[in-house]
Parts: sequence; C-alpha cells; structure tokens
Amino acid sequence: MLVEQDWHVRVVDRLYWGEKPLAPVLDQIELVQQDVRSLCDDVLEGADAVIHLAGLSNDPTAEMNPEANHQMNAVATRALAEACKRVGVERLSYGSSCSIYDGLPAGPLYDETADVQPRGAYATSKYEGEVALLEHAGDDFSPILLRQGTVYGASPRMRFDLVVNTFVRAAVQNGELQLHGGGWMWRPLVDVKDVARAHIAVLEAPREKVHAQTFNVVHDNFQIRGLAMLVAGSAQMRKYRPKLKDAPLPKLVRDYKCDNSKLRQAIGFTPGVTILESVEEMLLGIEKNGYIDFNHPRYYNIAWMTLLDELHPYLAKFPSVF
Repeated sequence: MLVEQDWHVRVVDRLYWGEKPLAPVLDQIELVQQDVRSLCDDVLEGADAVIHLAGLSNDPTAEMNPEANHQMNAVATRALAEACKRVGVERLSYGSSCSIYDGLPAGPLYDETADVQPRGAYATSKYEGEVALLEHAGDDFSPILLRQGTVYGASPRMRFDLVVNTFVRAAVQNGELQLHGGGWMWRPLVDVKDVARAHIAVLEAPREKVHAQTFNVVHDNFQIRGLAMLVAGSAQMRKYRPKLKDAPLPKLVRDYKCDNSKLRQAIGFTPGVTILESVEEMLLGIEKNGYIDFNHPRYYNIAWMTLLDELHPYLAKFPSVF
C-alpha cells in the first residue's frame, strides 16, 4: 500500500521467511536485513516515520522462548524509541495487540481507557512495549499505539494459525472445524488489509489527533462458534462440506470484546473488510493456486520458528536465512 502511494519504503527484516513474501514489491523497496534486537541507527536515517511490526506475534511463539519474546517485543521496542529520538524520526506507529485486554473479566466491551491486566508472555511484552513508547513521547517524537484485534485475511506468506484462517484451512483440508470449549468465547477481529490502512492513516493524520494515543483496531467482535458457522456457510457455497466439532479447551483461553469507536472519532477510520469478504478471498486464492500443503510449517509461526531453531546448528553458515 505504501509503494502504491509513492512512499519511499525501507523494510528492515530478519528474513526468517526469506525474501519470497516481498517478491511483488522487491524491486520497489529498500531491503535491509537486521534483527530488531540489534538495530543500527543508520537504518533510520532519512526516515519520516516508522511502522513498528517487528517481534514475535502470538502466544505459542512467545511461550516457546519467553526471554526472546521479551527481548524482541519489549526491550527492542524501547531501544527503537531511543534510536528514533537520536536520529530524529518524528512519528512511529506500533503494532500492539488487543490481547492486552485478556486479563480483564469477560463480557464488557473494552475501550482504550480500560485498566488492563495482561497475562501471558505475549500480551505482557506487548504492553511493556506500549509503556516504553509512551515514556519517550515528546515534542520531537510522536508514538501511536494500535491495539490490533486478531488478524485474518490473505497474505503473500499465508498464515493458517489465526482463528479465521484456521477455520478456512480446516474447511478445505479435512472438513472439521474444531470448537474448543464449545466456541462460546468472544474475540475482536480485523482484516490484515485494514490493519495496513490503519497504520498509514495514523501516520498521515494531524499530529494533535494521534500524538501518544492508543487506538483499538477492530472490525467487529465475534463468538468463535458464530465465526465457524460463517466460514462453514461460505465453504458450503462451494464444493466443501465442513462440520463443527467440539474440542477441549486450550491452556490459555482468550475471551474479550473491544471497541473501535475512538479511532473512528479521532480520524474517521473504520475497518471495513468483513469476515465473509475475507473468507471468500482466501477460498478463491486456494482454488486459484491449486494444491496447497496445509501441513507445511511455513504457514504456522510456531512450527516454522521451531524448525529454524532445530536446524540452526546445521545451517548457520547461510546468513540469508539465519
């Protein structure tokens, strides 16, 4: 989206998934391979703004290595804020998470004023990142915190370890959509394209409307059971015959709802890509691309990171990957 809007884009990435996900824009961007835990100031030189999306991105990955999760999501975020101030980057948008609300009682619709009590390594580290950024806010540095709902939708490097995408994969692969604990818990959701639009919107918004502010980024809240029914209905419009099946509750159960009205009132932005639109796009993509090995670890963050960790001693001599 930034390239389409004629921004000069510098991508700083560890390249755990290689360059392939960037293939559509690789010849239109500047690509720098660095780890967020050891960024050099020169990667920020000349930047008007930073969109900070680096770090581990869900509960299983965070729990795999809590210390690495803390270093990436919390410590590195503080270091990035300090670097932005040193170099003179005036604005930063931060991809935080609505999972921060998960320690609160289920039921209410939570807005950004809620007294959050994050639990788990992932949510705790994301909140520490928020605190660090706000501590550095000032006349010369304007951080904006976007608490993103659970993301869904198609992407160049598909993920099938997020709830909507997981249901789409299950509907196509084996026709069995598992409802842990009956699927009665609530979850705030948003399409990946709307997340991208939200980050661009807050970077372009007047400073006084977004400076040092926290915004939820949510299209809508869904019970997991109802979400599964939506996916199953879309799949049944094609050749698939998915069924819902109860499954045991996982160790960590998320159950919370979030309000998006602050973002709408501040800058007029409301996520607009519905579950049905996104599911249709994913189903069309699967059919268009032909056979997909849904079991390939590349589609699942925890599986891919575990594989890289196991292979590291043998493949460390290939710096383009490690």
